[in-house]
Amino acid sequence: MQAVRYYAPGDIRVEDIPVPQASSGELRVRVDACAVCGTDWKSYKHGNPRIKAPLTIGHEFTGLIDTVGEGVTGFAVGQRVVMATSISCGQCRYCRSGWRNLCVDLAPMGFAYPGGMAEYVVIPQRAIANDHVVKVPQSLPAEQAALSEPLSCAVNAVGQCQLQPGDVVVVLGAGPMGLMNACVARAMGAGTIILGEVAAARLAQAAQFGCDLLVDSSREDIAARVKQATGGLGADVVIVAAPAAQPQEIALDLVRKRGTVCLFASLPVGQSMLQLDSRKIHYGEVRVIGSSDSTGDHVRDAVAMMASGAVPAARLATHTLPLDGILQAFDLMASGEALRVVLKP
Repeated sequence: MQAVRYYAPGDIRVEDIPVPQASSGELRVRVDACAVCGTDWKSYKHGNPRIKAPLTIGHEFTGLIDTVGEGVTGFAVGQRVVMATSISCGQCRYCRSGWRNLCVDLAPMGFAYPGGMAEYVVIPQRAIANDHVVKVPQSLPAEQAALSEPLSCAVNAVGQCQLQPGDVVVVLGAGPMGLMNACVARAMGAGTIILGEVAAARLAQAAQFGCDLLVDSSREDIAARVKQATGGLGADVVIVAAPAAQPQEIALDLVRKRGTVCLFASLPVGQSMLQLDSRKIHYGEVRVIGSSDSTGDHVRDAVAMMASGAVPAARLATHTLPLDGILQAFDLMASGEALRVVLKP
């Protein structure tokens, strides 16, 4: 079969490798769509020590089960599935508390196990046992189902923000994950969504996603615009989906007292220190939270949002390419032209 294989920074190859076989306790899936994550692009550009190279990459995949291993129950040949792809151990304190995304021994698909940028992928027993495999309605197209995993990360983030119906939500960053957070916030009841972005091309793309106010924060004072829109109070929720320090630092200027700031985007190692005015947190009783990854329940919610039309997944999957278009996909992402590129074996 054809597969996209990571060897080292700058060395990703499309190769022919043997079709994997499902052992006892496992599922084999015939992949028909795998989205390209920003993490895949960063791994290509800068490397990633978590990838057990050489390895088939790709974790935002969907496909139809074609083999059910001995002892596996609850799944059948022909069912479409997706995954919460950072596989938990099921035993640590976080897993026992239901926070499988925070497991001390996460083993992600495409990093610890062969991923989904291939014609077939085997889902390990550990993933099945720990509720990482989610069934998808046949009515949801493969290109959209492949977005279940990234969308589930936004479900996790917004779900932690104590969002109330009618709330004002500010999202900083109009890349694919910023737009997914905005879409999920709307689906969860946000009344007004303000989106801030420094790139004009990203703002132009964002116009089709129904945000109430788009702010070019390279030219406008976004704090002033948010205060103007909220009668001087600030937003109920601020989600920072831009992977840079400055948006995280200004978030406290945008949130109201007793509001929530969610640091969704990760900063690079060695560039993650912030300067924050702790008085704003202290006297405003502001909640500052982080959000990382997702669980099977978050994925189920993401699938339901797409299936119902509450999240416009078709607009998020902007480009479709074959597996051997992986380098073209990276170029589209780097240019900002694409939101999510989906590879189809």
